[in-house]
Amino acid sequence: MAEAFDETQLPAAKAARYAALAEEVAAVLEGETNVVARFATVAAMLAQAFDHYFWTGFYVVDPERPDELVIGPYQGTLGCLRIAFGRGVCGTAAAERRTMIVPDVEAFPGHIACDARSRSEIVAPVLGPDGALIGVLDVDSTELSAFDETDAAGIERILAETFGR
Repeated sequence: MAEAFDETQLPAAKAARYAALAEEVAAVLEGETNVVARFATVAAMLAQAFDHYFWTGFYVVDPERPDELVIGPYQGTLGCLRIAFGRGVCGTAAAERRTMIVPDVEAFPGHIACDARSRSEIVAPVLGPDGALIGVLDVDSTELSAFDETDAAGIERILAETFGR
């Protein structure tokens, strides 16, 4: 149950923290089939679990415009409303269906600045049980080089276990 989630009880080491968080997310979402509730819960729990997460949220594939992402549940400042596939980090991750780690957003060609305080970013594709792209998880930090392969592995695990079954 969500009220029982206490991020202060998670391990300090990053890999262990992601592993414990994956178990917590699974427990909170057990039996919940609504995808919006799942998106909102994952965004909230990730944002609470990591101090360096400045903006945490989902952009989902718009069924009416399947080559665009539209803002979904998130935690943080105002996000961009729509992002075309292939544009910015989120659109590129969606188009290529791969996790992207960007140590310095200023160095990423075509970066979309939804909030000028963002300095680094990680974006992971969200695939449904059939392997279809349903969106991306976008996490920004105000710190340069805030994300690495440990973050990618932890995020990818949570997304696969939450949306890929």
